[in-house]
Amino acid sequence: MSDDATAARAASADAAADANADEAGDVDARTGEERTGGPALEVEDLRKSFAGLVAVDGATFSVERGSLTGLIGPNGAGKSTTFNCITGVHDVDGGTVRFFGEDVTGLRTNRVAERGLVRTFQIARELEEMTVLENLMLAPGDQRGETLAQAVLPGLRDGVREQERAIREEVWETLELFEIDHLADEHAGNLSGGQRKLLELSRALLTDPDMLLLDEPFAGVNPTLEEKLLDRIHALQRERGLTFLLVEHDMDLIMNHCEHVIVMHQGQVLAEGPPEAVRDDEQVIDAYLGEEI
Repeated sequence: MSDDATAARAASADAAADANADEAGDVDARTGEERTGGPALEVEDLRKSFAGLVAVDGATFSVERGSLTGLIGPNGAGKSTTFNCITGVHDVDGGTVRFFGEDVTGLRTNRVAERGLVRTFQIARELEEMTVLENLMLAPGDQRGETLAQAVLPGLRDGVREQERAIREEVWETLELFEIDHLADEHAGNLSGGQRKLLELSRALLTDPDMLLLDEPFAGVNPTLEEKLLDRIHALQRERGLTFLLVEHDMDLIMNHCEHVIVMHQGQVLAEGPPEAVRDDEQVIDAYLGEEI
């Protein structure tokens, strides 16, 4: 493990510890209500099958608030299906998903996102014809839009314009945060793989999440952009207290940057713990990692 990676992971772990220490006073910005203590995400006995094929078979794990947690496993282990069940893309056959203590099992994706639990999605084909700036302007929720009354009545019209100005300012701050402001007028379909990943993360961030689920965020990303993306993720942990759960096949990245690792195999959680413990776990080595670590 490099010194820089070790330092980054240690700093993020400290930030997570600070968040846990303050959890009793954690307030949901959306409702104004105090959140319960404990993990950000709790998954218990999660089950999902497709036409008799079991994809997730009683998966149980938790993700501490403010942490960067890795979810790994061989192809077909159930990782992406687990993500989809957590975020409401798939209905679940059984089990419970709790977010900051609230049962969100079975809620639709938009309802889950409204509570601050958000996953990144690939840019849809329809949005590829739009510019980076236009894509990001669509991301924030609760936009008023423009009705006939708002177009005609000065007071309502001014409110819409003020909201649009505020959103545009936030979008530019996000563009600058990810250093893609020079791509603002570029069509999304023209971006490189790494630039698209930055755009996807930017879109997710503009929904004002408390936790982000990232499905292979570094796939197809060159090393320079990968480091930039990792830097931004660690900064968001430290500065905003964001929690991350990511699926990733790059074991070096997982071991160097995640504070906690969950290993899935055949739809179940095989092992979880600090990277060093997972790396040395005989069951994990036999089932997945082999001699590569």
